[in-house]
Amino acid sequence: MRATTELFMIDRIPMLVPDENVEISAEDIDASDSGRDESGVMHRFVVRRGVRKWTFSYAYLTEEEYRYMESLFAGADTFLFAFPDRNGNPKEVMAYRSKYGILWHSAATGQYRNYQFNVVEC
Repeated sequence: MRATTELFMIDRIPMLVPDENVEISAEDIDASDSGRDESGVMHRFVVRRGVRKWTFSYAYLTEEEYRYMESLFAGADTFLFAFPDRNGNPKEVMAYRSKYGILWHSAATGQYRNYQFNVVEC
């Protein structure tokens, strides 16, 4: 099984070391009454600014590694997510997993490919 890392943890349990290019993004959350008026001018009512999202990907996983990763999220709508901030200091936020999937590469060998998921700050 590949190594784990304490850089990224789910409920204080280390994740498997992700492949390179962990994508980190942020977006503002607008209220439902935000939108354009009849003249096309946008009126934004921002509820929250800079809600963070991390996109993780793993090119190849064994069945054991896949089970380990899925066990981190099992039965939890939200969880405590640990990550390093811009200065490398550990931070924790409540988060949830969204948009996840995997390709079952070979049932005979127990190989999986293209495991991807997003962790989104609550």
